[in-house]
Amino acid sequence: MTIDLPTWVRTVVAIDTAADALWFEGQWRSWGWIGEGLETFDEVLGDLGTGTRVGVLMRNRPETARTVAATLASNRCVVTLSSAIPATKLADDIAKMRLPVIVAGIDDWADEQFTTAVSSAGSLGVCADERSPAFRIIVPADDRPPDGASAALGVAVEMLTSGTTGPPKRIDLPYRGLENELESTAQYGSSGLGEPRLSSGTSLVWNPLLHISGLRGLISALVAGRKVALLERFSVEAWAAMVREHRPRVVSLVPAVLAMVLDADLPRELFGGISAVFSGMAPLDPEIGRLFEERYGVPVLAVYGATEFAGGVAGWTLKDWRRFGDEKPGSVGRPNVGVEVRVVDSESGAKLPRGQEGLLEVRAPQLSQPGWLRTTDLARMDDDDFIWIVGRADDVIMRGGFKVATNTVRDVLASHPGVHDACVIGIPDRRLGQVPVAAVELRPDTDSVDPIELTNLVREQLAPYHVPVDLRIVDELPRTPSMKVSQGGVRQLFESSAQQTKE
Repeated sequence: MTIDLPTWVRTVVAIDTAADALWFEGQWRSWGWIGEGLETFDEVLGDLGTGTRVGVLMRNRPETARTVAATLASNRCVVTLSSAIPATKLADDIAKMRLPVIVAGIDDWADEQFTTAVSSAGSLGVCADERSPAFRIIVPADDRPPDGASAALGVAVEMLTSGTTGPPKRIDLPYRGLENELESTAQYGSSGLGEPRLSSGTSLVWNPLLHISGLRGLISALVAGRKVALLERFSVEAWAAMVREHRPRVVSLVPAVLAMVLDADLPRELFGGISAVFSGMAPLDPEIGRLFEERYGVPVLAVYGATEFAGGVAGWTLKDWRRFGDEKPGSVGRPNVGVEVRVVDSESGAKLPRGQEGLLEVRAPQLSQPGWLRTTDLARMDDDDFIWIVGRADDVIMRGGFKVATNTVRDVLASHPGVHDACVIGIPDRRLGQVPVAAVELRPDTDSVDPIELTNLVREQLAPYHVPVDLRIVDELPRTPSMKVSQGGVRQLFESSAQQTKE
């Protein structure tokens, strides 16, 4: 069924205003609470109607979730603002964008630097509050016409990417793209989209709303009329408590968090009512998935997506897992309904035969551009349409004319029994162009590992030019808010050390 997202959200919110909708820190908010936000938002914004760019300082809090719902239900555009960056950087972003509206929570408006930045940009500053009224003006807009008052035609979200490999960039996600993605992934549910209705289930949203996984989780729950349990900051203990409280049918765990849950050795009965664990956003080690399935008796279903795709484009269904799960370890599943994928030669662009590795291209109704979108993911497909992501084209560095696949080096390091995770990047070298370096995080039950032992492990399994010139063991690898290892953060570790050496 084709949906119109603004109309659909308004319809769902009005079905039963007394019913529970959003849980946070032990308390429920009703669908009527969300509905009050929709009405107040329209009143406060007044003439700033359809297409208006609304900057939202993204936090995993109820007032932020209500702001997102109100913005989308009114056919305006959510412009995500990061709460994870330094205050000065946020102020710079606000000054550059000069958005007509910026919405933030009470505590954010208590920050003088933030308030000054909004005022200087000429933006209308709106406070989102859990209490009534849901929204109120804090900073009046000035008379200067904003540079970018309206989004590009039909854009629902100007989304920040996670910034795993470099500075975050903004991706336009059209309303129709989000709608198509929701329709496409409805195959994972037992009843599909159907008509607007309230569901008895509860979605656990612990992923940051700042990133596509968290935002998409919130939006899909709104569309499905499903209750949301929101976690402000992830910890295994808090997540496990939410599972006990809300007994979800399915949960989503990115690979790094799935490994954390596995290491925590939670009781098997915690997963008694869970039928599947979906895992995406980063490559999933099939061995970790297998161990999780053996310990908890729950299928781990890998999915593949990206911010540019407005969510997912491929994944495992339970039906496929039962039929092919043992045969195709490491696959991210098959294309979603309406999605086409192909593997092409990186230089000629020619489509490659099944089984050969090349660059993955995607064509789908949810994409903001027509035609094929070339990714930086190296992939292969088999005759059953299952996809394997085998690396990234931009994870390959040139060391004196030799290609070093940094993810391959990382996998060797991560195979050591004492290693929890590792990250390998290239740094500039005057003579060779680039050389690989590695940062390694040990398992909690491992006291120490000799870096020379890890270096020798790489030397034993790979060609000499793959061996990192510098390998450091760190207490914790730097991560993005979505729990992916931050290559930029790792790069800063080595750059800081180099700078200290010079001084």
